[in-house]
Amino acid sequence: MAGGLLHIDLAALASNWRTLRDNAGSAEASAVVKADAYGTGIEQAVPALAQAGCRTFFVAHLSEAIRVRAVAPEATIYVLNGLFPGTCSTYVEHDLRPVLGSFEEIEEWASFCRSQGGKREAAIHVDTGMNRLGLTVQQGLTLKDRAELKDFETALLMSHFVSAEESDNPLNIRQIEAFRAVRETLPGVRASLANSSGIFLKEKPHFDLVRPGYALYGGNPTPDHDNPMSPVAGLKARIVQLRWVEDDTVGYNARWLALGRRRIATLSIGYADGYPRSASARGKSGEELLAGQVLVAGHPCPFAGNVSMDLITVDVTDIPENEVRRGDTVTMIGGSLTIDEVGRRAGTIGYEILTNLGRRYARTYTESQG
Repeated sequence: MAGGLLHIDLAALASNWRTLRDNAGSAEASAVVKADAYGTGIEQAVPALAQAGCRTFFVAHLSEAIRVRAVAPEATIYVLNGLFPGTCSTYVEHDLRPVLGSFEEIEEWASFCRSQGGKREAAIHVDTGMNRLGLTVQQGLTLKDRAELKDFETALLMSHFVSAEESDNPLNIRQIEAFRAVRETLPGVRASLANSSGIFLKEKPHFDLVRPGYALYGGNPTPDHDNPMSPVAGLKARIVQLRWVEDDTVGYNARWLALGRRRIATLSIGYADGYPRSASARGKSGEELLAGQVLVAGHPCPFAGNVSMDLITVDVTDIPENEVRRGDTVTMIGGSLTIDEVGRRAGTIGYEILTNLGRRYARTYTESQG
């Protein structure tokens, strides 16, 4: 029996995709399903999204793309992390599209297409501010003069926002303008800039295709406003043991002190399950700490001490003793403990919470509807 119970609501996932599609104007809405569909499971999430109407998917790695192809035989699939040397034939074998981010990658893909006698599709990535992957803007402006582009089909021109969740960040405008300048040199090529948060910018930089990721899985793409997305992941954990502790420490390194008599519940979940150790509570009972919480019978209860590999200890003193028993489940993600809130309390972001969802959990899925 698993210590943690993870439920994925595929109906909510599909509903979130439709909400994002409806906010994208005339642009096509794709889905980013890298990192095992943000921890929810490629083999389950992709068919639900395809059933909802999604036709284009983005992943980070070639191995992920092959998994997506197995469950979405008709889909268009892009691999974001570039073209590794010698992998062109694998792309063709599985009908996948690389995202080319350098002249070296463009030359290799073009050379392969020439040798095969066919024009295969690929995307070209232009960096407008992230400084990770992609051609520089100046390089992008010269693409129209590159002979290699005649050897394959440039199916998509793309870039990526740096701070789209900060709606008033002037960098957003600079990126939109830089991307538009490159796009104007390649007439007829479809363009994509907006991630989840980019879809909601007042400038509506939707172009031809939007690439939502985090928002699909329930993350808030508009942090300054209410979350327009529905929660997708819910996590519960079982209570292994209850004990009273009086004026003593709890957990590794004795970083948390029970003042007076406190009731401690030990949960069968830990950082080996992907729950961040940074959510540990270090201080004294009764102090306001930025640390993890759980919901016990609907009431928030604070962590007590360090998150360990397989166990988390929680202070449940304020819950009536007869309402908390060994074997009960408590909520780790759900209700007021959204993925964004869990991330905040762990000093990280909801993205990390989702993508670290562990394989030891007992997983259940609610099927998508319509």
